[in-house]
Amino acid sequence: MASKNVLLGISGGIAAYKTYTLIRLFVKNGYNVKVITTKNALNFVNELTLRTLSNNRVCSDMFSFVGDVSTEHIALSEWADVFVVAPATANIIGKYANAIADDMLSTCLLACNKQIFFAPAMNTNMYNNKGVQENLQTLKKRGIQIIEPNNGELACGTVGQGRMAEAEEIFDRLEVFFSTKQDLEGKTFLITAGPTVEQIDSVRFISNNSSGRMGYALAQEIIDRGGVVNLVSGPVSIDILPNRNLHLIKVTSAKEMYEMALKYFENSDVAICSAAVADYTPKTPYNGKMKKKQESVTIELEPTKDILKTLAKNKGNRILVGFALETDNEIENAKKKLLTKNLDFIVLNSLNDKGAGFEYTTNKVTLIDKQDIVALPLKSKTQVAKDIIDKTLTFL
Repeated sequence: MASKNVLLGISGGIAAYKTYTLIRLFVKNGYNVKVITTKNALNFVNELTLRTLSNNRVCSDMFSFVGDVSTEHIALSEWADVFVVAPATANIIGKYANAIADDMLSTCLLACNKQIFFAPAMNTNMYNNKGVQENLQTLKKRGIQIIEPNNGELACGTVGQGRMAEAEEIFDRLEVFFSTKQDLEGKTFLITAGPTVEQIDSVRFISNNSSGRMGYALAQEIIDRGGVVNLVSGPVSIDILPNRNLHLIKVTSAKEMYEMALKYFENSDVAICSAAVADYTPKTPYNGKMKKKQESVTIELEPTKDILKTLAKNKGNRILVGFALETDNEIENAKKKLLTKNLDFIVLNSLNDKGAGFEYTTNKVTLIDKQDIVALPLKSKTQVAKDIIDKTLTFL
């Protein structure tokens, strides 16, 4: 971990004393540490002690420049591999949630595009305040990792949640963060996910039971491993945490998914097409709501454009991965699709396997390329996503 740079922000709360131990843990384990404090934080911790423990000067004043770096908040943010705010008071949480920058710490936070951790610390009533909780939810939605406070005795004498996590707990969270493989850094992925919706009239449509969970799990795995994801998603009822490496493109129809897939494929290293795209769409959707009739109604369908086939024509050096959902002659049909669509490998789902396929949180897949067939046991879709990405790496 010697090459990892930790920017530690300390705001004004009694729990600031725990940062002495936290800095010692970082330095002892080979991390480089620089400290930013609010002016109020220096009522609880000593600047000389922080400088001695971190082996770096402490930044607390927006306009106190040392050397020739006049935009120090930018330089510090670019230096950091990760930014930790501990303790994170209600004040700094509120500032960052609302993009306020009026001191060195809040300005550095807004300038930082690295992973940020907040370790809240405050009185129980303050922590449970509706506004504070809304601000924390805002930060979570933006991809900020919250190191939840513990229950215990607080400085004010009350007992409840609001006690900052111990230094060892914060350090362990950073160890886990840095130990996650970042083997996809510099790679851009196109992921298609979920169903498409083909309108019959203004209220009726043709679709399928795809939940989008597999595609979203793939996107999250890629992000966790440092990759950039353009996620083209049909209508789903699941969420994914915002992240600077994620671009979510929401579409409805097969036509829209086709157009967006082609657009983002151009600048991708890998495309994984896990979406359940409709094979047919109504040729002439009815304008308005069709009235019910006593006689039968015929709806003329026409084929949708084949996304995989089109991407394959423009493949170049890109990696292209497809999915096959089969009920009969599964291996044979998947192999045929592998060859006709010019895929590097294909992920076979079988509706005959219990707990696999649409709507489940688990999946049972077989990974097939031109040389190997590897059948995997039933796993969570998160674990299957890891297997698929590991397989993709063998082609990169």
